[in-house]
Amino acid sequence: MTPPAQTAAVVRHFVVFCSPGTFVSETSERPISGWHVDEAIGMVDSIKERHGATPYGFRFITRSRGPDELDSSVSASSPFYWLGGTVRTYEEVVAENLRHEDTLRFNMRVNKIARCVTNCNSWKFTSALGETDVVLPWPAGRLLLSQSEGER
Repeated sequence: MTPPAQTAAVVRHFVVFCSPGTFVSETSERPISGWHVDEAIGMVDSIKERHGATPYGFRFITRSRGPDELDSSVSASSPFYWLGGTVRTYEEVVAENLRHEDTLRFNMRVNKIARCVTNCNSWKFTSALGETDVVLPWPAGRLLLSQSEGER
């Protein structure tokens, strides 16, 4: 993916990795040469968050600063790239009727979330799947740390 053209004095590209956290996702931002998915995937194994969490996905951002500005701001961001995962519709979540997903069903219903994705790596994490999100193929051998017997 190519970032939008910029006219600012300083333009830098970053990849923001997201990992499961406690109540909110942990994020790690790293410089990158451009919005290159393969380059970002090559960085994944270097990201370790608290409690051993590893990224479930990432997005690219471009920060820019004009000649008279003291600090940069995000001038562009990419869709979110999921590192694998299981995509389910609201109807599928309801039909499965898993006891531990009561809150997920409620949140999907009241927030009108059509699809969700559950990661296949790191600590288990489920989130709304955005319309522009991309679910990348991910090695099946990666460990899902919180997967317990009978949970799926």
